[in-house]
Amino acid sequence: MELCFDVDKARNYKSHSQIARVLTEDWAVKNLFCISCNQSRLQAARDNTKVIDFICDKCSETYQLKSQSKTLGDKIVDAAYEPMIDSIKRNRTPNLFLLHYNSTNYCAENLLIVPRYFLTLSCIEARKPLSQNARRAGWIGCNIVLKEIPLDGKITIIKEREIISPESVRANYDRFRFLSEKKFDSRGWTADVLKVVRDLGKADFTLEELYAYDEQLQKLHPDNKHIRPKIRQQLQILRDKGIVEFKGSGTYRIV
Repeated sequence: MELCFDVDKARNYKSHSQIARVLTEDWAVKNLFCISCNQSRLQAARDNTKVIDFICDKCSETYQLKSQSKTLGDKIVDAAYEPMIDSIKRNRTPNLFLLHYNSTNYCAENLLIVPRYFLTLSCIEARKPLSQNARRAGWIGCNIVLKEIPLDGKITIIKEREIISPESVRANYDRFRFLSEKKFDSRGWTADVLKVVRDLGKADFTLEELYAYDEQLQKLHPDNKHIRPKIRQQLQILRDKGIVEFKGSGTYRIV
């Protein structure tokens, strides 16, 4: 993987946004790989393909690239709110590459991927409708709230210009691949409980510590009136998948 972009590709452009678009797209085609199989390159999606930027021609996994010159923060601006919610419910969201590049030397600084199965309703935030004076008055966009995604759902590919091996990236992806087989509400529950476990900030934790988050989980899942049984159910799923280990007497450990 090369860190720096081929600046010659943008010699005919003057707009900073056009230059960034051309260079990041060219870099992505040459350097991004499929995390779902062993394919070393991705193909650019056909022009005007909504949401999808790249596709693996071996396993058909789809990808979207979000690039920015500023450090990745808590939120990523995305497109329309309702279509995003609909794509999550239909399990049709692409995997999300998040690229932070240096706008001075046009080199990649950081790159994350959020697997599509970690994009749940809990991490999507509606933005304010556009004003009545706007060309698309009333249109509602959305933000992807990264801080609502568990640590396991933000897989590092490049960190401060250090490149992580594709084998390691794919291993982290495979660990939670079972979520892709679940319906949106079920995988949403698993991701939310996993985030609570990660938020505790320690390897060993107790069931009672998770119960302290029942109000938070209730807000995320207002239609469910049995929050604590649901927490126990998700812990059992995480245990069966080797993510956590049951130590006895209501105590668990992250594997």
